[in-house]
Amino acid sequence: MPVFKLLTYLRDGRPRSGVAIGEHAYDAAELLKGRDLVAPDTTLGLLEEWDKVLPLLDRVAADPPASLARIPLAEVTLKAPILFPGAFFCAAANYYSHSREMNPNRVVTREGKQPYFFLKPARHTTIGPNELIRLPSVSRKVDWEIELAAVIGRRATGLTIENALSCVAGYTIVNDLSARDLAKRDDWQFVSDWFGQKVFETSMPMGPWIVPAAAIPDPQNVTLKLWVNGELQQNAMTSDMLFSLAEQIEYVSRRLELRPGDVIATGTPAGVGAPRGLFLKSNDIVRMEIGGIGAMENRVA
Repeated sequence: MPVFKLLTYLRDGRPRSGVAIGEHAYDAAELLKGRDLVAPDTTLGLLEEWDKVLPLLDRVAADPPASLARIPLAEVTLKAPILFPGAFFCAAANYYSHSREMNPNRVVTREGKQPYFFLKPARHTTIGPNELIRLPSVSRKVDWEIELAAVIGRRATGLTIENALSCVAGYTIVNDLSARDLAKRDDWQFVSDWFGQKVFETSMPMGPWIVPAAAIPDPQNVTLKLWVNGELQQNAMTSDMLFSLAEQIEYVSRRLELRPGDVIATGTPAGVGAPRGLFLKSNDIVRMEIGGIGAMENRVA
């Protein structure tokens, strides 16, 4: 079955929802016009109508109209695929390998544990492909973290592990940037500071697009790779997760209703810079690639 990709692109300087089919991009509203749907011009709007949109896009991807305007994908200026997610639910320490590299003396086990999450504010942190990662003035130790991200396409609450993936519209790539020197503080009785470490402008690059869930039939069998200045830093499989995506979704959905446009970032594998004293600096180029999705780059400023 032909696979499409949801994206946000610039047209006349304004962001529009687009659909990539093969090597070309189409305007989503124009592509879906006259198909029993008033197509929204934002990707978030498409996700809010996902049960109607998905079968239409499947059909159009199989036979795109020849008369419709299209742009070579290589010539499209991409933004983050969602402007902006409803929420970033970010899984912490969710890979065996990453947990071991950050705490070599700790026995890593999931026994007796549940997934651990923190939040990132989407409007402040989201950037897209080729946009600048701006190093915050409050930190000198900003680190990289490639993650597979699940994009929610249906309202869902009280899910089970067995049906948890039913709410996933698709997948994208995120970089959960971390200010390692702000992870702990001694002026409060609370030692860990997840806000200080994780929340700063441009700290969640996302993209380059969203592939539909069918493009990744098993989210626990996906490759993740991240390079800094052409040097491979992270190279792993999602099978190394402590808690699967289904278990993560089940956990979050017991607490609140997941909504279209929410994003679950599933954690990062080993290969981050902190254990080796490596951190991002101006003019670094970060490239991320996930099997079944694609690749994206960001420069550091």
